Amino acid sequence: MLVITRKLDQSIIINGNVEVVVTGLGKDGVRLGIIAPREVEVHRREVFDAIAEANRAAAASAGTQVPIQDAAALLRARSPKVRTVKDKPTS
Repeated sequence: MLVITRKLDQSIIINGNVEVVVTGLGKDGVRLGIIAPREVEVHRREVFDAIAEANRAAAASAGTQVPIQDAAALLRARSPKVRTVKDKPTS
């Protein structure tokens, strides 16, 4: 595991096409903004684990494999909408 210290409005780049930006610091945690291409799926760990479990359960009950995208779409439909933060204008 790579551990990095970042301050507000600082970022890291992953694989040359994903940027993770520290957008807020508070008593409840750190707010991160993630800028990634549309084809890159980004999930919180608990959502990712739920998708994987839904896929395993569906595959076991149906005897066939269910694409991850199908389970992700089901979870997205059930979860609250996430607001998109637009880039800040530079001065």
